[in-house]
Amino acid sequence: MARLRLLVSYDGGEFRGFAANPGVRTVAGVLADALERRLGYRVQLTCAGRTDAGVHARGQVVSLEVADGDASPGRLASLRNGLNRMCGPDVVVLESEAVPSDFDARFSAVARAYRYTIWNAPEPDVFRRSYAWHVPDPLDMAAMSDAATLLVGEHDFASFCSRTEQVVDGEVRVAPTTRRVLRAVWSRPEPALVRFDIEANSFCRQMVRSIAGTLVEVGRGRRAAADIPAILAARDRAAAGQVAPPHGLCLESVAYR
Repeated sequence: MARLRLLVSYDGGEFRGFAANPGVRTVAGVLADALERRLGYRVQLTCAGRTDAGVHARGQVVSLEVADGDASPGRLASLRNGLNRMCGPDVVVLESEAVPSDFDARFSAVARAYRYTIWNAPEPDVFRRSYAWHVPDPLDMAAMSDAATLLVGEHDFASFCSRTEQVVDGEVRVAPTTRRVLRAVWSRPEPALVRFDIEANSFCRQMVRSIAGTLVEVGRGRRAAADIPAILAARDRAAAGQVAPPHGLCLESVAYR
């Protein structure tokens, strides 16, 4: 067997998340079905980040094992073109390459970068409505930037995460919520366009959307930037603000050693 790495882009509005889920349309389900039709056998997909329903990706990474003969450059080009004909434009495979056998899209990653987009104007933009959260109120960019800076570093982000349980040695435990944020930056490239870029070693479920929603409350003047340390210390989801809607979020890239 050979190991492949796929760089995948998709419009999350068309799917109920990435992970395979019987009975609903998911990115993994569509991609795995197309791969089976092209290869003639089932494959197991591993992704760098399991995006939720409605969340987009520009740079999702997927790893899988295929027969050795399907990993040659010519076969990979044919596979990529075939997948894009079958899955596009909802899902597009941008790159496909053979990688070492120990590569894993999830566990080999050292950082993930997300971008949250806001349309900040009194009236919505009909052409951005599927990819940006419409916030009509004025936003204090300086206050949001000050608040974002307080999130950089290693913290317990339980206040910004949906509670997740995992089974360890037969015992059900709450999944760890400590993460290391490498970068958290707000920008306004256009008068009405606001972006929040955040990068971390990994993210908890709904962490980016919870952070974005809370920082928008800071920008609206409903919270102070100085509240962030207390919110982190509370380790209580009720201490943070609303969860921003999924359609404004995009997985931009994944970094590997």
